[in-house]
Amino acid sequence: MSDGGLSRRAFLVGVAVAPVAFLVPRFARADTPAPRPPETPLVVDPLTAGRKLGTRGGTIRTLIAKARDVRYLSVYGYTRLVGYDADLVLQPDVLAAVAVEGGRFTFTLRKGHRWSDGEPFTTEDFRYYWEDVANDRDLSPGGPPDFLLVDGRPPVVEIVDPMSVRYVWERPNPRFLPALAAPRDPLIYRPAHYLKMVHPRYVGRDKAEAAAKSQKLRGWAALHNRMDDNYELNNPDAPTLQGWRPRTRAPATRFVFERNPHYHRVDTAGTQLPYLDRIVMDVASTGLLVAKTNAGEADLMFRGLTMPDIPSLKEGERAHGYRTNLWPIARGSEIALYPNLTTLDPGWRALNRDVRWRHALSLAIDRRTLNNTLLFGLGTEGNDTAIPASKLYSPELRTLNAGYDPAAAEKLLNAAGLDKRDASGIRLLPDGRLLELVVESDGEASMVLDGLLLIGEFWREVGIKLVVKPQERTNLRRRSIAGMTVMVAAQGLDLAVPTAIMPPTELSPAQSDHYSWPRWSLHAETHGASGEPCDVEAVHRLIDLDRQWRDTDDVGKQAEIWREMLMNHAENTWVIGTVGGALQPVVAAEHLANLPVKALYSFEPTAMIGVQRLDEVFWDRPDERQALMR
Repeated sequence: MSDGGLSRRAFLVGVAVAPVAFLVPRFARADTPAPRPPETPLVVDPLTAGRKLGTRGGTIRTLIAKARDVRYLSVYGYTRLVGYDADLVLQPDVLAAVAVEGGRFTFTLRKGHRWSDGEPFTTEDFRYYWEDVANDRDLSPGGPPDFLLVDGRPPVVEIVDPMSVRYVWERPNPRFLPALAAPRDPLIYRPAHYLKMVHPRYVGRDKAEAAAKSQKLRGWAALHNRMDDNYELNNPDAPTLQGWRPRTRAPATRFVFERNPHYHRVDTAGTQLPYLDRIVMDVASTGLLVAKTNAGEADLMFRGLTMPDIPSLKEGERAHGYRTNLWPIARGSEIALYPNLTTLDPGWRALNRDVRWRHALSLAIDRRTLNNTLLFGLGTEGNDTAIPASKLYSPELRTLNAGYDPAAAEKLLNAAGLDKRDASGIRLLPDGRLLELVVESDGEASMVLDGLLLIGEFWREVGIKLVVKPQERTNLRRRSIAGMTVMVAAQGLDLAVPTAIMPPTELSPAQSDHYSWPRWSLHAETHGASGEPCDVEAVHRLIDLDRQWRDTDDVGKQAEIWREMLMNHAENTWVIGTVGGALQPVVAAEHLANLPVKALYSFEPTAMIGVQRLDEVFWDRPDERQALMR
C-alpha cells in the first residue's frame, strides 16, 4: 500500500464497475520482493530438534496424480493460526499469542504481518470472514461451521483492535483450537482487501453481479468462491499466508510455487523461512508415480507411494541419489470392517447388532497371515484403536476380542442363530437366506481389496461367504447413508495418535460418514431432520461421552472420556480391525536436509509431513541446489 494518496484497496473498490479482467488481475511474473517478515516473527530453532540452520535457495520437485492435487501443499505446508509441533503439542503459529479463559478466546496477531501481496494482515480479515462469509447466506447457506457453534449457538466475535480479536461462548469450546490446527485449515480469516472487490456489501449488488456475468458465472457468490482460494491453490492472484504462493494457473501439467516474501517464520540466525525458493509439482498418471520417483524425477515424494512400493524405491536409491525413509503410519488399522448397524435390511440389521456375530467375525480372521502377506510381517495385529505412540494407548485395547480362534468363532455363530448350513457348508440366516455377506469398498486402497481376498478365505472356513463389491467412493457413501450397505471395508481410525485435547468425534455417531452407523450419524448431523435416532444403549453411551468431552476443557476429564470410548469400541467391536503399522515411504533427495529419517505419518493430526515443517527443509550443498525449472 502506498504511504500517500489513494490506497490500492480504495482504488480497487472504487473501480469495481470495471471489467473483471481488471478487477481480478492476471498474474504477471515479476522479481520476488525482498524478504519482509513481521516485526514480531515466529522464531524457530532447528537445532533444538536436532536439525541444522539452513540457507535459502533452490527448488524441489514433486509429483502429483492430477492437477487438483496441488491443494495438498496447503495441508503439508501446514501454516495455521495455531498448529501442532512434532510432539503434537498445540502452539501459536500465525498468531503471536492465544489466551483462553473458559469459553473466551483472545487472539493476538503479529505486528507487521502481511499477506503475500504485501497488504497488512489484521483483524479486519477475521471480521470479514465472520460477517461477510460465514454469516452471508449466499456464501454460507448453512451458516457458520459446526466447530464454531456451542449448543447450536455461534460466538460473539469482538474486534478488540487491529491486532486483537476475541471469540466468546457461554461455555467452553474445546473443539475450537484443534479445528484451527486441522489438516484442512478452516480459514476463519480471509484477505478482505482482495475479496471485497466482488462482495455486494462493498461494491453494490449490481456491480458484483455484473463482474460475475463477465466471467460467465451464475452469480457474485460463484465469483467470490473462485477468488477465495487459500486451500485449493489454483488462483495465483489470491493473497496467502502460506510459505509458498502459487504462480501457475490451471490448466497446466507443471505447477510452480514461489516463496512468500512476507512469511512469518524466521530461524534463530535471523534467516526468514521457508529456506526453499520454489516447489515444482509435475502432473503424472497414478501408475507412473513410483516409476518416476524411482528414476529420480522427484526430490521429495510421499503421497501416492505405498508400502508395497518400497522394494522398487530402494532399487533406485544408489543410481539416482535419493533415500527412502520409512515412516510408521499412525492409523488404527490398514483394513477395517464396518458392520452397518443401521442397514435397512431387517435380517442383516439384527445380525450386525448382535455382539456375538461381530466377535465371531473378528475371531475368525487370521491376522498373522494378513500381516505377513500384506505388511511383510512388520505390522501390528489387533483392533482398530489408538497406537502405542499415543498416551491414550492401552495394550488390551489392541488385543481384546481380536485373537485368532476359529473354534470360538464357530460357537458364537451357532449361538447367534446361524447354526444351519446349506450343502456346501455355508451358513443360513435365521430367515433362511444364504449367509452371503456383501462387503463394499471404495476400491481406492489396493491393500484393502487384497486383504478382503484373504479374509474371505478365513471366513469361508467358518461357513461365511464373502462377496467383495468395489465402487466409487461418492457412490459408496451415498449407499451407506441410504442404509443400502451391510458391511464396508475401509481404512481404520484416522486419528490413531490422539491427545486428550483432540475431539473423539471419530468414535461416535457425531462423525457424519462413519460406516458402522451412517444413519445415526446423519440424524446427529441434521439435528434430527434426516436419518434415524440411535437406539442401541452402548452407542448412546458413546454419544453421551462425546457430548461430555465437548462440555469440558479439563484435560484430565477429556483423557478419561477418550479411554472409556476406546474401551467401549474394543469391548463391542463396532469396527473389526485387522492389522496396522504400515510404513509410508518418504523419498527425499540425498542432500535435502532437515527431513527426519523417521516420524509418524498420518492425515490427522500430522497433516502428512506437515508437523515436521517443510519450511525448514533446505539443500545442504549450495552447489547442488536445483535450478528454477528442470
